[in-house]
Amino acid sequence: MKSGEFLVIGAGRFGQALATTLYDLGHSVVVVDRNGALVEDIMDRVTHALIADATEEETLRELGVEAFDRVIVAIGTDFEANVLATVNAKACGAKYVISKATSAVMATVLSRVGADEVIRPEHDMGIRLANHLTTPSIVDAFNLGDDYSVVEVEAGEKLNGPLSESRLPNRFGVQVIAVNRDGDLTISPRADFEVQRGDRIVVIGSVEAVNELRDYLSKDSSEE
Repeated sequence: MKSGEFLVIGAGRFGQALATTLYDLGHSVVVVDRNGALVEDIMDRVTHALIADATEEETLRELGVEAFDRVIVAIGTDFEANVLATVNAKACGAKYVISKATSAVMATVLSRVGADEVIRPEHDMGIRLANHLTTPSIVDAFNLGDDYSVVEVEAGEKLNGPLSESRLPNRFGVQVIAVNRDGDLTISPRADFEVQRGDRIVVIGSVEAVNELRDYLSKDSSEE
């Protein structure tokens, strides 16, 4: 992935984790927060960190918000500040604003005031953990709207061998879009691709189809 430029508004736990990870991955990251202690804590771990009120249009214009590839509003506890930062970032020309919500109501409001994308980290992590606890072979999962899902499956005994023998499209209505083997990613693997135990298979399908696969893998896990 090419290097990008990110503005993270809010240096709480989520904002710091996001910002420092992006920076470690080679991206340019600017962090803004009104709390001087939080800014001081992160300033040596990102490209630039400053104490400022990013809910104000003047601050955002001075930062050149329109030049960033992504603006992430990572304010979690102050609903009003989150909304103001989102609205003003868009008003100042931000290309793409991602806002953090802590509730479904907050997510709805942020979407309506202009956020290009709304995330609910605690909610999403709760769903992922529940999926993992009930179906250990499911490594990760997320929905594409209400109708489709993508899941990453760790291959167990029943998924070993050529993909053609698993017949996942015919049996479950899901399509294999990639296989990850120790970091070596194969995109759109052929039917004769030999799956090995421990491979991570990425599939896409309807929510119903993915749930059917999940049920099958859950039974698979209990037998092994």
